[in-house]
Amino acid sequence: MKKNKLVVAFLVLCTHGIMQAQEIKEKQLFIKDADDKFPISDALILYNNGTDHTHSGADGSFQLKSSSFPDTLVISHDGYDQMKWVVSSGDKKSRTVFLQHKPFQISEVAINHSSFLSAITKVDLNKFPVNSAQDLLRKVPGLFIAQHAGGGKAEQLFLRGFDADHGTDVSVNVDGMPVNIVSHAHGQGYSDLHFIIPETVNNIDFGKGAYYMDRGDFDTAGYVDFQTYDRLKNSMVKLEGGSFNSKRILGMFNIINDPVGRKNAYVATEYNYTDGPFDVKQNFNRVNIFGKYNQWLTDNDYFNIQFSTFNSSWNASGQIPERAVNEGIIDRWGSIDPTEGGSTSRTNLQMNYKHIISSSEHLDAMVWYSHYNFNLYSDFTFYLKDKDHGDEIQQTDGRDIYGAEFKYTKNFSLSNGTLDWISGLGFRNDDIGTLQLNHVYRRDLLLDRLSDVTGVETNLHAYSGLIWKTGKWTINPGLRIDHFIFNLHDLLNVEAPSGPSSEATRLSPKLNFSYAANDKMMWFLKTGMGFHSNDIRVVVQEKNSKTLPYSVGGDLGVRLHPFKSLIITPTLWYMFLQQEFVYVGDDAVVEPSGKSQRYGADLGIRFQPLENIYLNADLNYSHARFTGEAKGEDYVPLAPVVTSTGSVNWDFLNGFSLGLQYRYLGSRPAVEDNSIRTKSYFVNDLVLSYNRAKWGANIQVNNLFDVKWNEAQFATETQLQNETVPGTDLTYTPGIPFGVKVGVYYKF
Repeated sequence: MKKNKLVVAFLVLCTHGIMQAQEIKEKQLFIKDADDKFPISDALILYNNGTDHTHSGADGSFQLKSSSFPDTLVISHDGYDQMKWVVSSGDKKSRTVFLQHKPFQISEVAINHSSFLSAITKVDLNKFPVNSAQDLLRKVPGLFIAQHAGGGKAEQLFLRGFDADHGTDVSVNVDGMPVNIVSHAHGQGYSDLHFIIPETVNNIDFGKGAYYMDRGDFDTAGYVDFQTYDRLKNSMVKLEGGSFNSKRILGMFNIINDPVGRKNAYVATEYNYTDGPFDVKQNFNRVNIFGKYNQWLTDNDYFNIQFSTFNSSWNASGQIPERAVNEGIIDRWGSIDPTEGGSTSRTNLQMNYKHIISSSEHLDAMVWYSHYNFNLYSDFTFYLKDKDHGDEIQQTDGRDIYGAEFKYTKNFSLSNGTLDWISGLGFRNDDIGTLQLNHVYRRDLLLDRLSDVTGVETNLHAYSGLIWKTGKWTINPGLRIDHFIFNLHDLLNVEAPSGPSSEATRLSPKLNFSYAANDKMMWFLKTGMGFHSNDIRVVVQEKNSKTLPYSVGGDLGVRLHPFKSLIITPTLWYMFLQQEFVYVGDDAVVEPSGKSQRYGADLGIRFQPLENIYLNADLNYSHARFTGEAKGEDYVPLAPVVTSTGSVNWDFLNGFSLGLQYRYLGSRPAVEDNSIRTKSYFVNDLVLSYNRAKWGANIQVNNLFDVKWNEAQFATETQLQNETVPGTDLTYTPGIPFGVKVGVYYKF
């Protein structure tokens, strides 16, 4: 009898526990985005009349505490309208609260939040929209760009005292997929972003330095990750046209727009054409297609697949010697070799999967594939090497790239704070079918095959780290390991075996600190090691060269929010680089150089004195020197010294917007002894737009004051056809003159 009573008591307790657990579960609240229905993590919930608070988990949920009933919950998150939710003891079922997006304002940016940097660019994008890949890159604070091949080649990148060529020291990604191409025909880390349709970009994530455990190859000066929209609010058609016979057609179309938000899909297409201001018409053509499909398979499982492709061709005026213009041989818009130009294409397929294991645990997975082709004709030295046919070269690259990334995140609640554990692993494989450098005559005649290889380059990597928040402190240690396998087959060496190979491993520790003194001031110290990989032709054929040269550096700075309308971010930084890669006139490969060190300062300002007036400015100074050279002969060629970008935007008369933006690049050494220096420039662009709910129009004025400026500049030894001896001076691509572009759009 006693035994039966114990069993009954046990069953009663279990039943009570189950009912109590069910009641707790039933009193769970979920917070989601009103547009895409994606859970919003880390939303702030104030309860007990604002005396207590909690945050939503990875699945957007939190538990309603019956001890606070009745109560009015105040729910908020950066970028969303605040919501008040009345709860009472009678609430038995789980509820979902949908937060509505609102335009980002400077006053809404939290300086102590992990998304601070992307929040800053979100404000910039909201206040000054973009309509070209170049505009996108210019939205990254501190990043400076130059174009010097008819608009078809990837932009040249400048960041943190690096002339990073086309991506050697800047890791570039789109939705997490790498854009940099290793061992590229034109330059290590070559990053062509022209497959992005600008209007599909929702936000830009970025970071300076090598302090991020989930970023690997080329993350020395920093990284940039462009994030596209998961869904469109409206379908849209846009038409643009302007100076130099420029025209652009854009179409963005909702294919599936589930009102419940469980799934959606859209397609975007774009066509660009321009003749450019040059004597030889650029005949620049580019076609882009982008598609994206998203679906919540269950409440905890999310799937995404996206596709993009682009194809472009162009003529280029080339880099012209300064003396050729001064002597009247050509004018600024002329060409020494009128047959420069090229074509390129890239097709990408990417799939993402997210599984929410619990409110404190989730798994992210991504697989991707790219098919890439590149064909470029350039002439940097003219008649220096071949007095009869000239020195035009052809660089070709054809490959298939595929990879995968997996990330696991676990959140722990501690008595004195929180702890996030993040770990990941992945791989990337470049199957290089064509990698050539040829000496050609006017594109048509092959004179000599200078380099012809195939190969496979594989990168295996893993990382793990912690984010510990306790009191006002955040401590973030991390460790990353990268292993590279290089296999090369030299097709010009018939006596070579199946192909030599090489392997290398790099460990990259990271350790970051931040201290939030209050809501208006947060100090941070970032430290870490990064690396950039070397070209496969250097690694395998020159065994003594560094394979994965490392960088080590640190940032010390503060984020200041003295009042709601102003954010100031001054930073001091230092970096040592084991091996520099410098421009050598495309003689077949990137040429490894010596050790270098850099230090400098960054200053960012965001000011919104009125809701309809917004100003931003970024000022950057850097000092770059080789460490193993004599003083006075230790300058790093083309390393930027002073750069600055900024804009002011004014919204007025219920729909009109006027924006003025500037960019400044100071003079810098073009050779190691500083005997030749580039010319500085200061260029302004103006945009006037009118926007309504369904339609709008804009006028864009480039180079508002019609200044003469040189965009890409190099010190190069060249010889013209009528010269008996070569000369070394600045060669440059002239920056675009005054031009006007007009656009109209319609939403439906």
